[in-house]
Amino acid sequence: MSTISIIGAGGMAAAIGGRIAKAGHTVEVISRDPAKAQALADKLSAGATTGTYGAVPTGEIVIIAVPYSGVAAVVADFGDALDGKVIIDIVNPVAPDLSGLVTPHGSSSALETAKALPAGAHVVKAFNTIFGHVLAKGERLDAFIAADDAEAKARVSTFLESLDLRPLDVGGLPMAQTLEALGLMLIGLARNGAGTFDIAMNVDIG
Repeated sequence: MSTISIIGAGGMAAAIGGRIAKAGHTVEVISRDPAKAQALADKLSAGATTGTYGAVPTGEIVIIAVPYSGVAAVVADFGDALDGKVIIDIVNPVAPDLSGLVTPHGSSSALETAKALPAGAHVVKAFNTIFGHVLAKGERLDAFIAADDAEAKARVSTFLESLDLRPLDVGGLPMAQTLEALGLMLIGLARNGAGTFDIAMNVDIG
């Protein structure tokens, strides 16, 4: 098993971190607030560690689990420390009133992150179509991924499989925009047609 680094210590970081720890990987939690990072690491147990914000993460796979409004600052603060890493963008950049996405027209959180990262880092969009509390239940779920780098996509697919998730490749990184729209649609579905956030999108391959 390997070390997976998570930047962030909120709800999604906890849900993903719990799944990672259960799978036998080591979780490194990194936060601007060392106390929050330590609290999440303690909660995850299973050998979870904390890292120094802005320093080179231990994991070769780094999950950025902060709100969209904070992603650019994280990427800037870490700078070259993320060079050579596989970066998983989990963000749904939705407007507060859920009227749409707040990314630049024709772009996505993943594409904006990719533009700001060192050239040797590779972004993979994943986890944004799964609600945190649903992920935390531990059931087998479909995880849609998008990326341009084939090796990074393969590594994330193997990682997702180790979490008992089924990775489903939707194409290159430009497809992240569609996945982020799908994330918004799922929120709308939960609030309206389904009437519950205890839902997940799965593909029936007959």
